[in-house]
Amino acid sequence: MPADLGDLAAFVAVAEAGSFRDGARTCGMSASGLSEAVRRLERRLGVRLLHRTTRSVAPTEAGARLLERLTPALGEVEAALDVVNGFRDRPAGTLRLNVPVSAARLVLPRIVPPFLAAYPDIRLDVIAEDSFVDVLAAGCDAGIRYDERLEQDMIAVPIGPREQRFATVAAPAYLDRRGRPEHPRDLLHHACIGGRFASGRTTEWEFERDGEILRVDPSGPLTVRVGGATDLAVEAAVAGVGILTLFEDWLRPHLDSGALEPVLEPWWPRFSGPFLYYPGRRYLPAPLRAFIDFIGRVRRAP
Repeated sequence: MPADLGDLAAFVAVAEAGSFRDGARTCGMSASGLSEAVRRLERRLGVRLLHRTTRSVAPTEAGARLLERLTPALGEVEAALDVVNGFRDRPAGTLRLNVPVSAARLVLPRIVPPFLAAYPDIRLDVIAEDSFVDVLAAGCDAGIRYDERLEQDMIAVPIGPREQRFATVAAPAYLDRRGRPEHPRDLLHHACIGGRFASGRTTEWEFERDGEILRVDPSGPLTVRVGGATDLAVEAAVAGVGILTLFEDWLRPHLDSGALEPVLEPWWPRFSGPFLYYPGRRYLPAPLRAFIDFIGRVRRAP
């Protein structure tokens, strides 16, 4: 009896993710549903495909051979269905994006609502995190990254503002109490609110003026996880805990209200805006193609 295509896809999702829980996140099913699909496939084939432990799963020799042949085959099936989807009046399906928290906060709010209004048959699944992940291995169709974190062999198209700045700020009350820095090195004598990546590495503050680049590794009473706890850092800066460096757009409401004051503004570094990146395969999923075309129209609009 031929195996069900859905059961085959469930097996691939679990085998590639290394666990039923992570596989469920990838394909939008429950972990119990995936487990039952794999058991059903194993019964139908009469062979065990996965070694299971309480913490992870790994393909058996038979499972590894099946995975090796299935992965490109299922990719071709998906591409074939996307070709048919292109004949619809309106593209449909799910588009999964992996983006940094800053993009979810500063870039996507201007794009997502009009995109979903223009394509009501598309469902958008956005995963916001600041750890560096392989978007395809994470089960996503595309990602948003900045220049220095773009993966090789990917196609990248601009999305959002093409230039941004990091702003250094503090509450007026803090600056009245501790003094206003006149040079980036002065920050070494101030209380600074730092950031830490998921890898454990702390953020380094970079400044630039007239071609001179300075990097400072300040310290202070508070360090937060980049992305997930950034709002805490902002509120702490507003409360006068210390000096903070962050995207200017993120801080703009507090600068405009006077809750935060610019610090060392002539030294604020500029950097290029983010990119949407995706694999350069021949057939793109229809929802991704629609999204690429949409951001292109937004970029060209006056």
